[in-house]
Amino acid sequence: MKLRPLDDKIVIKKIEKEETTASGIVLPSSAKEESNIAEVVATGNKLDKDEDMKGLVKVGDKVVFSKYAGSDIELDHEKYTIIKFQDILAVIE
Repeated sequence: MKLRPLDDKIVIKKIEKEETTASGIVLPSSAKEESNIAEVVATGNKLDKDEDMKGLVKVGDKVVFSKYAGSDIELDHEKYTIIKFQDILAVIE
């Protein structure tokens, strides 16, 4: 199956944080903070049509997004998050 977001929505896949600290301590899953860095998997049709948004975020871009943004879903045993364009804080280049 494939996700096709509508309007200004963006489908992202979170990039997991390291499970060890810089000093080598292994963190249990309960102590890990959820990542707010993700890869863009799909973009809504409004992002291609709106002149102000066109080309700002593309599939494959790594982005920083608001910590509590979006809706988490699971599709074909993969976890994704659907967020609004406004929830993206920066593109990592």
